[in-house]
Amino acid sequence: MSNVHMRTVVFVTVVDHHASDAEHALAPVNGEALLTHTVRGLLEVPDLDLVVVVAPERCALLFSAAVSGFPERCRIVPGPSLKDAFDTVEREIAGNAAFLVHDVLRAFTPADTVRAVIDAVRAGSPSVVPVLPMADTVKVTDAAKVITGTEDRAHLRTAQTPLGFTRETFLSYVDKPSLEGAHTVAGHPDAMRVTSSFELKLAEAIAVAGKGEGAL
Repeated sequence: MSNVHMRTVVFVTVVDHHASDAEHALAPVNGEALLTHTVRGLLEVPDLDLVVVVAPERCALLFSAAVSGFPERCRIVPGPSLKDAFDTVEREIAGNAAFLVHDVLRAFTPADTVRAVIDAVRAGSPSVVPVLPMADTVKVTDAAKVITGTEDRAHLRTAQTPLGFTRETFLSYVDKPSLEGAHTVAGHPDAMRVTSSFELKLAEAIAVAGKGEGAL
């Protein structure tokens, strides 16, 4: 494996599980937008050369304001899709770069998780996803919503982000998102998606605890 440094770029994007996800990214957590926490956490990883925040047009100005404190290594790219954002910055990205795709609502993903994804790509994995073992009992139901069985959770995992890719697999993912065949690394409970009021309270506690650690 070559020791040539591989430039690393992360695209922070709205996953659009729900129409309100972009607005959720602006929810205040400990006095700052969730997006601000997301970008700050990523920039704690020295290996990241560039953080590209893919901003929906309707929220572009508010997204820009949320990351205005990070003029270095961070850029807002308004547009409708991940592909459009890539097309905007493609010329600036080294040919052997590692690409990450991060859900904007997973604001408190630990730096160690991000590094693990980067390291796995650099070690030769074409695609990488952080995961956690499934803790809940999973029931199978039929069309009438009647339980018909219990799913064996031994091999079930919940996927988190950032996802990691080589250039080739990133371009394939942008064209047709799929994680089939991806290598896995350990995820972290703090990397939850923050959408509900309960999750916002958890995020608040994580943010306060983080500031306390920084004051030591």
